[in-house]
Amino acid sequence: MNWLTVVVQAGWSAHFLAILDAMALPRTPLSRLFTVLLAGLLAGLVLAVTVLPGNLLLGFAARSALGSYSSLPDVLRTPATPQRSYLYANDGTTLIASFYDVNRTDVGLDEIAPSLQAAIVAAEDRRFYDHGGVDLRGMARALVANVTGGETSQGGSTLTMQYVRNVLKTDPGLTAEERAAATEQTVERKLQEIRYANALEQQLSKDEILNRYLNIAYFGSGAYGVSAASQRYFAKTPAELTLSESALLAGLVQSPEAYNPIDGDQEAALDRRAYVLDAMVATGEITAAEADTAKVEPLTLRPTSQPNGCTAASGGAGDWGFFCDYVRQWWLTQPAFGETVEEREQALRRGGYTVVTSLDPELQATAQQQVTSVYGYDNERALPLAAVEPGTGRVLAMAVNRHYSLAENPAGQPNYPNTVNPLISGGGSIAGYQAGSTFKLFTMLAALEAGMPLATGFDAPSQLPTRYPAEGDASCDGRWCPGNANPAWMDGYRTMWDGFGRSVNTYFVWLSEQVGPEKVVEMAQRLGITFRSDADAAFAENNAENWGSFTLGVAAATPLDLANAYATVAAEGTYCEPLPVVSVTAPDGSVVPVAPSCERVLDAEVARAATDAARCPVGQQSSTNQCNGGTATSVGRILDGRPVAGKTGSSEGNATETFVGFTPQVAVAGIAANPDDTTDAVGSAVQARVIDAVAEVISTAVQGQPEQAFVAPSPELVGDPRRPVERPEPDRRQPEPGDDRGPFAELRRWLEGRG
Repeated sequence: MNWLTVVVQAGWSAHFLAILDAMALPRTPLSRLFTVLLAGLLAGLVLAVTVLPGNLLLGFAARSALGSYSSLPDVLRTPATPQRSYLYANDGTTLIASFYDVNRTDVGLDEIAPSLQAAIVAAEDRRFYDHGGVDLRGMARALVANVTGGETSQGGSTLTMQYVRNVLKTDPGLTAEERAAATEQTVERKLQEIRYANALEQQLSKDEILNRYLNIAYFGSGAYGVSAASQRYFAKTPAELTLSESALLAGLVQSPEAYNPIDGDQEAALDRRAYVLDAMVATGEITAAEADTAKVEPLTLRPTSQPNGCTAASGGAGDWGFFCDYVRQWWLTQPAFGETVEEREQALRRGGYTVVTSLDPELQATAQQQVTSVYGYDNERALPLAAVEPGTGRVLAMAVNRHYSLAENPAGQPNYPNTVNPLISGGGSIAGYQAGSTFKLFTMLAALEAGMPLATGFDAPSQLPTRYPAEGDASCDGRWCPGNANPAWMDGYRTMWDGFGRSVNTYFVWLSEQVGPEKVVEMAQRLGITFRSDADAAFAENNAENWGSFTLGVAAATPLDLANAYATVAAEGTYCEPLPVVSVTAPDGSVVPVAPSCERVLDAEVARAATDAARCPVGQQSSTNQCNGGTATSVGRILDGRPVAGKTGSSEGNATETFVGFTPQVAVAGIAANPDDTTDAVGSAVQARVIDAVAEVISTAVQGQPEQAFVAPSPELVGDPRRPVERPEPDRRQPEPGDDRGPFAELRRWLEGRG
């Protein structure tokens, strides 16, 4: 038994406490040094009393305290506690999702109810405003209680010391082993805690320390800090807490799991609340009458779970899960949030960022309603849809009739009815869907860029022999011979206006031959079309000059890529990378630059000319009144005459049905398909519903915005519609021996078989 134990048990404890009571020294320079010396001595004695012989520890404790007095780690100077990141819609208030490893959001002291501030001081450190970081009297009381087996209302650690301990064990720069060491009950750890607490008191005001403590303390049930705790237990902000609620929360930090009223013992929580209220009376913060009133208040909990991740964003009118996932995938590619993907993931889940996304909640609700009116959630076929803002690339809506969920699918299908695959934006196992004649836009742009005017005419036949080798039903004399879907309506002399308006296959295959298929492929890539399937990527890279069917949309594309490509035309040739955010703000208020990344990829006159022809499909007129038929004339009616343009697309056998529409303010694309079965043809009957769904989304997007007209194209790119162009002789060349045995023959036959 050492000498300190003998002294205490011999009845000297009262005298010992009286002496130490005088050590509640003010924070003056001389007293700080004295406090450190005594604190180091006492801390060593407290923790080593049963481990080391009595006076062996004295010199070690004092020397250790003095030797490290000036050291303070950066994490304590500028704490980087893990915090929850929030994703909001573009209105800045509609919460889409949050991400966190630790459920915490820092708030200022002025955002915390004064009753909670007073309650935590009364419960945990009544002498907080008197000591310099170490309460020697409190430590002595705890020592006496520990040695004699008695009880003490408060432990020996001050709020400042508790704060130090919490910061060290949550330091993101430490390993798991190092964080565990921060809470070990060792002499060295206690001395370090005392040193750091004393140093902090020299640098921070009491209010700053209290604020930091309230933001880092654990309140049980997964809630770190008062903001998360007030939301978790009472579904309110910490500024809105009542006296009774404040006392309950303040009582939790001593033993969060034991006093947790949601998952633990409610009676114990109420007893602890009563203790805190009595402590507040003792400190003079409230009257006994106020405490009595608060004690009899019923425990009115409103347990609220904070959503975590994108699966929690699924469901409801907006069904934001797929957009949320797109934001997350974008985030993981941004160097501003870390050098590696892992660091960026940690930044999102622990960095406390406030992200205002580009999602328009009203437009998203309309988009979700429209796609589910075409195909319900119980339909294996899907209608993924995306809306993009021209000139910025900001993604305004992403909708599909699927649940963004990790739940198992009853039939074992990958994407029905639950999936987390990017059905709208592509990636992973999702290469996209055949977009059909919407790809004719790229042929028209390539031709216009080559100097061929809109008036370029061709007597389009029902079937056109080409120079590309082919076999099977699409072959005539060994060459690919595409045909028109409706010869009676499509055949005959056509220009770009009515060729685009009526979607005449043979006109655009001929036009592609004139300009070169490789130029068409390059144009699509320039406007953001990404080839995600190995077959498409290989053909584009190695055999684009023979990809004659590309103009008919045989390559896979996603609604987001299509919407953004057409948005480039709407923006008169300015391509912008798809961008799902408006602003990103760090916890310290600094703004992370997230401006649109745009570049001119088309001459404005080329884009204007293409737009002029793209008004024909939707039932409107070109600048020179050359439209005489369209495949999506309902769009003009739905937009009530507002300037709009667009293009339909049907793949071989109506396996997919597509429509892309745009105004100067928005571009929207939707593709009806079966993501799990490309052989399941959606049929031509659904095309009209896809067209109307896209048009309704456009209508919502432009509602309340000033009407903007399209700029008419230059006379040079309009040309002379009255001067017919002679139809050239068909190419009668036969395939050379071996043409069908080249390295791309099988790939070519497979692609041609896709339509």
